Amino acid sequence: MLSTSPTKLPFVVAAEMGYGHLRAALPIAETFGVPLLSADRPPLAGPDEQGLWDRVRVSYELTSRLSQLRGLGGPVNLLLDQITSIPALYPARDRSAPSSGTRFVDRLARRGLGRGLIEALRESGRPLVTTFYFPALAADYARVENPLFCVVTDTDVNRVWAPSVGASTRVRYLVPTRRTARRMIQYGVPSSQVTFTGYPLPDSLVGGPSYPILRRNLARRLVRLDPQRAFRDEVGDAIAALLGPLPAEEEGRPPLVTFAVGGAGAQADLARRFLPSLRDDLAAGGLRLSLVAGTRAAVRDELEAYVAEAGLRGAPGVELLYEPDLATYFSRFDELMARTDVLWTKPSELGFFAALGLPIICAPPVGVHERRNRRWVRECGAGVKQGDPASAGEWLGDLLADGQLAAAAWAGYFRLPKAGLYRIAEAVRGERAPGPADGAG
Repeated sequence: MLSTSPTKLPFVVAAEMGYGHLRAALPIAETFGVPLLSADRPPLAGPDEQGLWDRVRVSYELTSRLSQLRGLGGPVNLLLDQITSIPALYPARDRSAPSSGTRFVDRLARRGLGRGLIEALRESGRPLVTTFYFPALAADYARVENPLFCVVTDTDVNRVWAPSVGASTRVRYLVPTRRTARRMIQYGVPSSQVTFTGYPLPDSLVGGPSYPILRRNLARRLVRLDPQRAFRDEVGDAIAALLGPLPAEEEGRPPLVTFAVGGAGAQADLARRFLPSLRDDLAAGGLRLSLVAGTRAAVRDELEAYVAEAGLRGAPGVELLYEPDLATYFSRFDELMARTDVLWTKPSELGFFAALGLPIICAPPVGVHERRNRRWVRECGAGVKQGDPASAGEWLGDLLADGQLAAAAWAGYFRLPKAGLYRIAEAVRGERAPGPADGAG
């Protein structure tokens, strides 16, 4: 049984459904100095609850992987789109009527899913901060009186994130974009229960509300992303006013492109298609590449095989990140992001890392929510759509030569909210009434 705490530090809870909910929750847990708990694991979930969570997880991961297979991917994608469907935001209308998803959540709550968490909340009186909708909805359904906070991890979401009867919810939604706020209100959540904070980016990559680490990394990145000075010659005065002189020692240093697959291992086979086109640049030292396998040994083996097939095994410009321990993986990933210049990934929660001044190359989305994420990052000018992987060396080279990736890095820093972690902490502590978050949303 979890111990109670007189200090009323929050329970920070996620669910192991891919990396997205865990990645958002970990910086919050670290900020409060509490362990990150999983709703689907002990001590919150007993054997019966674990079994149900495991069945849901296996189904999700299998669907994600199958959706990427040629031939089979089409029908599976249709199924995935139905599961993750999100209605058009405009014309604005009341969408508070319960859906099949919200009714399913209510049935799970009636059956007792989440009862371990509910017992811990009632015994301790501690607030709940969760990055997955079900723990907040289960506690709300059970009329738990503790403060309940749900951190939303996509730019737009399915109806299942809000309660069946949103008007009476006690859940406070902390959302990453203004669009997300409008969506939650359409789903019936009172505007007083929705706060635009931004996404909780790791403190190790931001450095506090004045962004000292972020700004230092951006200054270095802009030099590496703009080898022909195409972008810097256009906006040099603005760069100097914000960042001061850029580090001359970065001139001529090859940019680092990081390719990160999803937590379910989706899209690992993209590496097989783009590696041959990058071989000459990597061998000549004009480009560096990091492949992120996450915590799955099978994905690591798959990526290693593709590297060998492309004739790049042992190449000095190629590295692979694999770490079986989840917490260690996230720590090493953040260290990698500090030196990464371009992030190539499907538009999952990693799209929010564009706010760090990281240009995003958007791989094909998996699910409707990722299509909305891709639209958001591209509309803000911080991301570009992936071109043909077989010719990646050509279009990547052109994007660098034209300064387009440097411009995307600049747009991400200027337009997207960066202080989400600190504003979430303020909201949970109740230190002050949150004002407008920085950046666009």
